[in-house]
Amino acid sequence: MPNDGLSSWVSRLESRFYRWHLWMPLGAFVVASLVLMVLHGDQWLADRLYAMEGHQWALQNAYVAQDLLHAAGRQASKDAWFALVPVLAISLCVPRMRQWRRPLVYLLLASLLSTAVVALLKRWTDMDCPWDLLRYGGDKVYHGLLMHRPSGMAHGTCFPAGHASAGYGWIALYFFFLATRPAWRWWGLGFALGVGLVFGITQQLRGAHFLSHDVWALMICWSTALLLYRLMLARHANDQTRGALA
Repeated sequence: MPNDGLSSWVSRLESRFYRWHLWMPLGAFVVASLVLMVLHGDQWLADRLYAMEGHQWALQNAYVAQDLLHAAGRQASKDAWFALVPVLAISLCVPRMRQWRRPLVYLLLASLLSTAVVALLKRWTDMDCPWDLLRYGGDKVYHGLLMHRPSGMAHGTCFPAGHASAGYGWIALYFFFLATRPAWRWWGLGFALGVGLVFGITQQLRGAHFLSHDVWALMICWSTALLLYRLMLARHANDQTRGALA
């Protein structure tokens, strides 16, 4: 295949890649945010969860929700990250694992930065949890993302969803496998989405988050993983593609 034809094919491939991995997720995120935050879908869902639990957050301190899925689940995500560190160290020492070094560095950075960005935004956005609000038994009036909060009102740290990001941060597995074992990428994505959903739903049932909080956490984790993939792994993956077509 001539070089210009190969370049054109790679260009079309990248265009399709970003259509599926950037523009479509971004469009879905915008629509979901409008429905949940502008059209009050958050409150509609939270109202029903709150009523289902007897007009209280009955699961707020429940063992399964608080101790197992929240505290232990968060620790398990941290333990998984720390377990990758010795694997990376081994790859630096064993020549046969050389091809795994960059992908492992990517996986460590992407999963860490995803949750770090969410944690940073939680401190900046100044939004409350459902359980803090008068509507759900708390003592605060609801203020949206861009609404002015009165001076003296206690700082809110509930948006985006930090616990859900402990699961969604592993979306980096999708791009990790895309660059190393493409057939496994859907398993990586399914694992991250599954854990993130379990963590997110648990927190919604406890009154800790609205659904939009999880949607934003998911998009932040996806965008961070995609950006780092572009910076760290995309060229390596393209080189493999060109080699296979040569």
